[in-house]
Amino acid sequence: MARVSGGEIVVRTLLQAGVGTLFGINGAHVDAVYQAALDHGLPIVDTRHEMNAGHAAEGYARVRNTLGVAVLTAGGGFTNAVTSMANAFLDRTPVLYIAGSGMLALDQANTLQAGIDQVAIAAPVTKWAHRITRPELIPRILARAIRTALAGPRGPVMVDIPWDVLAEQVEEPDLTAELVGTSGAAPSAPLAAVEEILSLLAGAQRPVVLAGSEVARGGAGAELRAFAEAVSVPILADYEGLGLLSGSPAGFGLVQSLFGLAAGQRPDVVVMLGLRFGLMTGHGSGALIPHQARVVQVDSDARELGHLQPVATTVLADPGAVVRQLHETALARGQEYRQDHARWWQQLRAHIARRQEMVAAQVVQDGRIHPYEAVAAIAGSVPAGTVVVADGALTYLWLSETIPAAGVSAYLCHGYLGSMGVGMGVALGAQAAARDLPVVLVTGDGAVGYSLAEFDTMVRAQLPVVVVVLNNRAWGATLHAQELMLGKDRIVSNRLENGSYSEVARALGADGAAITDLAELAPALAKAIRSQRPTCLDVQVSLDPIPPEERVIMGGSPF
Repeated sequence: MARVSGGEIVVRTLLQAGVGTLFGINGAHVDAVYQAALDHGLPIVDTRHEMNAGHAAEGYARVRNTLGVAVLTAGGGFTNAVTSMANAFLDRTPVLYIAGSGMLALDQANTLQAGIDQVAIAAPVTKWAHRITRPELIPRILARAIRTALAGPRGPVMVDIPWDVLAEQVEEPDLTAELVGTSGAAPSAPLAAVEEILSLLAGAQRPVVLAGSEVARGGAGAELRAFAEAVSVPILADYEGLGLLSGSPAGFGLVQSLFGLAAGQRPDVVVMLGLRFGLMTGHGSGALIPHQARVVQVDSDARELGHLQPVATTVLADPGAVVRQLHETALARGQEYRQDHARWWQQLRAHIARRQEMVAAQVVQDGRIHPYEAVAAIAGSVPAGTVVVADGALTYLWLSETIPAAGVSAYLCHGYLGSMGVGMGVALGAQAAARDLPVVLVTGDGAVGYSLAEFDTMVRAQLPVVVVVLNNRAWGATLHAQELMLGKDRIVSNRLENGSYSEVARALGADGAAITDLAELAPALAKAIRSQRPTCLDVQVSLDPIPPEERVIMGGSPF
């Protein structure tokens, strides 16, 4: 029987699981995986920093609604990606991190890139972390890791494989003995729970459905839209779920749009599908989800049910599977669960339009482009189906005001970890996952500075990401906070006034342009998308304007 390396077994197992792309930076500890990937034609996008390899695997997973895979060399290669692990853990993104480590034969020998317990470091920020000590264990352990990552609630896993285990030659294993690439059937809800949800929606005067990331991860977008239209119920979403709404008349944008409704116009029945209480829902304050409403919460994690705010009904099940059940049941019962909510739709549309008018009314010209006008031009220019990535505190807060109208296929934003600088990695991973779609990263000048070298990756890997930098020459959010709480004379370490990001992009082989006039932005963005080239648009925007959601974060009203 033929003999193969541990690295060969890793690649064969990944291919059997349906993995199509890896992300990483090569190093001697994991070169056996790289050599096997070369032999099998498994593409590896080699980034310029392991942080971005991890974030790229996240972006790939979030666009494909499948497993992302990052391959990390030992020591600093592994530790550089821990932020990505934490990000994926909090946002429930299924990523497999394969980390090389020091030779078992030199354990506790003070050898290179060893001496730390990588499993212990990863354990708090992954669903499961494990070290493989023999090559013949690789198929079984990787299969378990993949199933764990893809089972609800989804999330990251880390497998540590020492250098000598990856390099060792063993008899070729029978990979058909391991079930990989699936988490099995998603847990569905009892029929009685499905019928209760439909009855509550039908009997409500002002019902809403709130969709979160687990519906997207479950690939149930088409069924969600069809179900909402069939029962005449508006859908709103968190950032990760926004792409689920595109193209549907039932799509009403982001959950934050519910803020400010009058007492008699607030939702009376709320169905939460994979959307958690917390940051995206006003932390249980009732500002977005009224305490008086009958709330139904569907989630695959029992810890999230009824968290922060009382709910009338909880359903422990995969939200994607429940959406399919709701759709099938609503279709089978015909008009039984459909009610006329036309007046409610009109009220909600009018309320959202008023919010837009109030935001636009705050625009004051100061010689630079107002950030609201910039994001309005971006949202109005990207083609339907574009993947939009947002990074940077002020940037994503401004963009959230306009992006719901853009018809994006996905809106990828830094989530619960709130880590700046994730955008370049996420965007290049998203483009690797969706090479037939435009990918536009809208980022701040602070956030883009973490990863400027990834323009080189985009050029080498032929990933035509368009990076729009809203350049206010500062860490704007923290500057605003210092100014508000301490005074203008206490602003410190928040100025970023040097250089040109578009020139950096050109130096690394991408295209670039500086935008100083609002009228230039939309044509430049359209041209960059048509060019199919990595491009940086450095847009000079005002620093002083405060987005509505930043006012909320600082304890005030959005207007």
